[in-house]
Amino acid sequence: MPNLVDLAIGQGVPVETVIYVLMYPVILTIIAFARQVVGIKAFGIYTPSVIAVAFLATTLKYGIAIFTVVLLVALGMRYLLRNFQLLYMSRTAMMLSVTAISVLIFLVVGGVFNRTGLASVSIFPILIMITIVEKFVVAQIEKGFRTAFFLALETILLAVICYFVVKWEAFQVLVLNYPVTVLFIVLLNIFIGRWQGLRLYEYLRFRDVIKNVELPRKK
Repeated sequence: MPNLVDLAIGQGVPVETVIYVLMYPVILTIIAFARQVVGIKAFGIYTPSVIAVAFLATTLKYGIAIFTVVLLVALGMRYLLRNFQLLYMSRTAMMLSVTAISVLIFLVVGGVFNRTGLASVSIFPILIMITIVEKFVVAQIEKGFRTAFFLALETILLAVICYFVVKWEAFQVLVLNYPVTVLFIVLLNIFIGRWQGLRLYEYLRFRDVIKNVELPRKK
């Protein structure tokens, strides 16, 4: 593993890219832990992980701003198009198109107000966040607005947590110097995958029931 890192850097691969690639299994493990042990659902495992990567490319404040614009436009388009008898693919294409244009306008406004960091955001993280529109719309159709909204909030929360972990300089140095650390972190998934207890969220949600069950035992 150390030789692979040295070889990658020696061949011209940016150190930042090496760090982010090594950190990606860490991001996935955090999300798996949050789902299986804590009870945070979010939009699966892939969506919060790629949003975390998008935040790394845009910085956190601009990433959250773009993500917010994307969700608000998607929500608005969802209600505007609900009275039109359109097939799913055409409706989704319209929503993504309007969302893309809205993000472009948002970037232009950022440039006008001298937010050069916002105006210079690359296309890659923007496309990632625009494609999240479909996830949000599908969740809204299948589970309702309230559930879709909380899933979006949980996705943002996980992405922010992963962002800070990846940006943690001491952890970056540890992973670069001892990349085998990543393998040990991945092995945590064996423990997570075998988790059979209640999730932490369920302890909070069913705390009254748990108390009533435990009381007879104390007697």
